[in-house]
Amino acid sequence: MLKYAALLLCSASLGACAQTAALTKSSQQAAAKTGDYWYDGAQTTLAERKAIKANKSKAKNVILFVADGMDPTTVAAARIYDGQSRGEDGEENLLSFERFPYLAMSKTYNTDMQTPDSAGTMTAMATGYKTKAGIISLDNTAERSDCASSLDAHAPTIVELAERAGMATGVVSTARLTHATPAATYAHAADRDWENDTRLPDGAYEMGCRDIASQLIDFEYGDGVDLALGGGRSNFLPQDFADPEDQDKSGARKDGRNLAAEWMTKSNSHVFIWNEEQFNRIDPSTDPKILGLFERSHMKYELDRPDDSDGEPSLEAMTKKAIEILSRNENGYVLVIEAGRVDHAHHGGNAARALADTQEFAQAIAAARTMTDQADTLVIATADHGHTISFAGYPAKGNDILGFAAMPDDDGELEPMKALDGKPYTTLGYANGPGAVFNKSVDLSDGRPALDHDEIAHKDFQQQALVPSYSETHGGQDVTIYASGPGAYLFGGVVEQNYIFHVIDDALRLRSRAGE
Repeated sequence: MLKYAALLLCSASLGACAQTAALTKSSQQAAAKTGDYWYDGAQTTLAERKAIKANKSKAKNVILFVADGMDPTTVAAARIYDGQSRGEDGEENLLSFERFPYLAMSKTYNTDMQTPDSAGTMTAMATGYKTKAGIISLDNTAERSDCASSLDAHAPTIVELAERAGMATGVVSTARLTHATPAATYAHAADRDWENDTRLPDGAYEMGCRDIASQLIDFEYGDGVDLALGGGRSNFLPQDFADPEDQDKSGARKDGRNLAAEWMTKSNSHVFIWNEEQFNRIDPSTDPKILGLFERSHMKYELDRPDDSDGEPSLEAMTKKAIEILSRNENGYVLVIEAGRVDHAHHGGNAARALADTQEFAQAIAAARTMTDQADTLVIATADHGHTISFAGYPAKGNDILGFAAMPDDDGELEPMKALDGKPYTTLGYANGPGAVFNKSVDLSDGRPALDHDEIAHKDFQQQALVPSYSETHGGQDVTIYASGPGAYLFGGVVEQNYIFHVIDDALRLRSRAGE
């Protein structure tokens, strides 16, 4: 067995650790098996990069994919997770969007916060204005929770501008449609929490402020949003109306408005759906206007979706349906798609669900790129902010990304590495969060609780964290922008997050077409 004394050299010398790893049988076998695999691969990549020609044509369509909370560490871990789900080592794998030819780094801070929230970050991408945390599509003159300050601070969104230009529009999310990221595409609010009318402060309605759910239904630009798929039913239904899936529960609205019913009265083409069967019956050739609300709150995590009693579509399925419907508009479309629950899994310190939802996000992007023409459709994949997830230890290549950090022993068997307390640790962890040992009702007289394989293999496992907190926090690191199609060549270097809007606007000539 490898001596742990030798492994501890890693803490003092990366060179010593690299030498130790290089001597393992798995490394020797990999070198013998692959030969010049990586060298030749680099030559292939070089040739592919040289062959790329910038597409400077005007775009007809734009699809903006946002995985909430998907920082570079999440991408790296999900890349391996995705490969390992097919029986591969995972390290050589690439997620669909990682094959896009252009990328840049996005600075995510809000104008008042070093570590941002989703409202301010999505506002930057959707309007071109950086703004404060907690604010939905208002410029930086607005103050959070101050209705009066918001009235003259509305920043036009890409969905508004597209509708004014005669384009089709769609919003898809696995979170509530009234949650910060999707809301920033169609609504304006001084507080992200104003999701239904019960959340408005006293006097705000009389002053002219409206809740987010009602703004989707009352959307006054063009012929309205053509398609909205996600969660958040309770924010659209009145308090005396039983939920169609959970009959013992009701809506959240106190104003008596049934926004789902109001949607259906707009035209014979307006359809409200709430389960997978209804979703599957939608015929794109009928040019439907769809409001799909598949859960009272957020939609299920991808790992839990098969257990939903009435069924709900995957992010990939919603993406395909949205493209089929919106692409019928000869003027083109703007489609915003959010994998909202990557963020929620991270907040819960639960890497398994975060990686599975990132994998589904990549599959949705692959489907979108297959269904569209790179000559006329700009596809952008990015995140609004990061998290505190870490990818640490010195695990061997091919080691289970959700397992213990492990290296081969002298017989080639993976053996978990031990920390200075003599206990194993997982490759993935968090700087803070509910997985911290001080949050657990356990006897800490022996220090950090020891983990076993069965415990860490469960999808509910919360990775251990350093600082105890009820919810793991966002991170302030840059996130990556991946792009393909007309205008994608404009992404490069490190940019402010609101630059994304300006590339979309330039590719579509959006503001000029909308009469701005």
